[in-house]
Amino acid sequence: MRVKLWGTRGSVPAPGRETARYGGNTSCVQVTLAGGTTIVLDAGTGIRALGLALDAAAGPIHILLTHLHVDHIQGLLFFAPLFQPDADVTVWGPPARGSLESRIGRYLSAPLSPVELRELPSEPSFRGCPGPEWTIGSAQVHAQLVVHRGPTLGYRVAEGDTSLCYLPDHEPALGGPLGDYEDEWISGFALANEASLLIHDCQYSDAEYAAYRGWGHSSAGDALEFATRSHARRTLLFHHDPLRSDDQLDALERRAVERLGEGAVGVAMEGAELEV
Repeated sequence: MRVKLWGTRGSVPAPGRETARYGGNTSCVQVTLAGGTTIVLDAGTGIRALGLALDAAAGPIHILLTHLHVDHIQGLLFFAPLFQPDADVTVWGPPARGSLESRIGRYLSAPLSPVELRELPSEPSFRGCPGPEWTIGSAQVHAQLVVHRGPTLGYRVAEGDTSLCYLPDHEPALGGPLGDYEDEWISGFALANEASLLIHDCQYSDAEYAAYRGWGHSSAGDALEFATRSHARRTLLFHHDPLRSDDQLDALERRAVERLGEGAVGVAMEGAELEV
């Protein structure tokens, strides 16, 4: 599978000179399966540029939302295929009371939006995830609730022997140090276990984390410990704090590589493309 990062920032877009290299758009990752099916992980502001680059007539598009916080859905109505009648778009999201469409529609409707979901020419389908595992194209998609405020899913997309685990908003050490727990008690562990690529929340530095415990995000140290425990082959640190500059992210990457080794870890950069 091919992976491209269209948005790597957390909480709110952060454009500007100090964030230009790693990018200021919020969470959006494109996964292209061997058969050509497109899976889009989250619909942050990065999805706007993705939509302009996609050929909507080339095949079905599946958007997997981890949760409905604004930074993960705010780009949805700027996704060009939704305005193309021949586009085949399905939006998946976490199960909760009320339909997924009605919950998203609370934000993507008047007075906050000039366009409503019911007006979209593509007539997209909105579905709650049907279970812990289902098939999209040539991939098996696994979903589990993970530790983050509000109902939040982590995903694992597996195609053949290749797997991508996506945990952009995740606080596995909320209950205490990860070293105090067996693997099966760690949030998200089963999704990440021996993944070919792990994309994981790393919003806070270790020094910052104490002030933000319970907000639903990981410190750098916890993210690296989670990656080590899960035996992911490669890890990308993701969901960068909007105040984190490019220079600070360079320093984060140096420290991460010192701990996990060259090639085992990196910092997610908008526009990066990977073959997994």
